[in-house]
Amino acid sequence: MFPKPNSEQVSVLRRVALFAGLTEQEFGDLEARVVTRYYDAATMIFSEGDPCAGLFIVESGHVRIFKSSANGREQVLSIDGPGSSFAELPVFDGGPYPASAVAVNQLSLLFLSKQDFRAMCVKYPEVALKVLSVVGSRLRKLVGIIEELSFTTVRHRLIALLLRLAKTEGVKKGTAVTITLPAHNQELAAQIGTVRELVSRNMSRLQQEGMIDIDGRTIVLRDLAALKRTLEESG
Repeated sequence: MFPKPNSEQVSVLRRVALFAGLTEQEFGDLEARVVTRYYDAATMIFSEGDPCAGLFIVESGHVRIFKSSANGREQVLSIDGPGSSFAELPVFDGGPYPASAVAVNQLSLLFLSKQDFRAMCVKYPEVALKVLSVVGSRLRKLVGIIEELSFTTVRHRLIALLLRLAKTEGVKKGTAVTITLPAHNQELAAQIGTVRELVSRNMSRLQQEGMIDIDGRTIVLRDLAALKRTLEESG
């Protein structure tokens, strides 16, 4: 008999693409294997090159996955929130973590050891098939990042980021949308593969052109249609 699943953990696990479709008993099996870990903001979860210990699932908070260069520059690969899983690939290929992970804010993770996750995949083959789908989706996203870094300008990438934020968390009023930037310009620079000075310069230019208004971390996108046209013209 499996222990009665923790309702909050099962609620999170049901949101994870890898485990969609499992039965109640199978969720009980999974829940019995996971361990909750807590991290303060800015705490490293693992660093690129560390041996892979297992798979992580975000229960609450956000985690930033990034690569670092020898000179300290960072490229953000993703920022994942509740219900997201990460570190699936090294669980399967036996290699170290290919990128680093750090807590953006107060973070609660569900951890599943490499051995237990592999056992789950053997016991429930549909989980292994879903890993292929998730990893394939991540690969497509990485190809998109490479394409942006290789073929677009900082201005293009900055506008694209602002439009993504407007779509996911913007507050609309008329033709304008208000967003709150996730962090300082250094963080924005890491997300679009550039340096802080170029982010500041391009933000100021967009403000001078009347496309945005800046008030600290609050940005008002005054005309989404104009920003989209600018994005198309700079693509």
